[in-house]
Amino acid sequence: MKIGIIGAGNIGGNLTRRLTALGHDVSVANSRGPHTLQELAAETGATPVRAEEAARGAEVVVITVPLKAVPDLPPGLLKEAADGVAVIDTNNYYPAQRDGRISGIEDEGLTESRWVERQIGHPVIKAFNGTYAQDILDRHRPVGAPDRIALPVAGDDENAKAKVRALIEDLGFDTVDAGTIDDSWRQQPDTPVYGLRGGVTEVERALAEAKRDR
Repeated sequence: MKIGIIGAGNIGGNLTRRLTALGHDVSVANSRGPHTLQELAAETGATPVRAEEAARGAEVVVITVPLKAVPDLPPGLLKEAADGVAVIDTNNYYPAQRDGRISGIEDEGLTESRWVERQIGHPVIKAFNGTYAQDILDRHRPVGAPDRIALPVAGDDENAKAKVRALIEDLGFDTVDAGTIDDSWRQQPDTPVYGLRGGVTEVERALAEAKRDR
């Protein structure tokens, strides 16, 4: 598939490494410009681009930037993406440590990913937000392996969710349907599943045990 990755930090960089290794055509962007991604491009074969070009023709777009930076993404970010593009949101809200106070989350009670949808004007699938970046490189396993990790995946668009789940499973992880974007609070920071390195049953249990208060 053609995949665009916006954000080349720990998660974005390691997804670039794994997805190119699997043969996908990856374009990667960051806030500092393509010239700062030459080393990653040389290592992986990914194409460094500007953020406004990352989604061009893409079937999957990964947004993995600090939450506070989402409103600063280029307008019309997805206008040249492929029909039916699935957008993966890996973001977390850290008000004290990084993002400051976001009123839509604090005052309206929006989940992080519902707030992201409002900023970009497109549905998203929440995934990878509680995954250790190094695990993307080191902990992928074949189907049926006893230590294969499962990741929760939430979203409203069932076709996009299926596409994302299939991609994650190709990356070497099982998936658990975590419900809609309004249910995605169950996998936000400070919940039992956040950072959990467990299989399907453990992830299902952790999602069920989550409490809304943060």
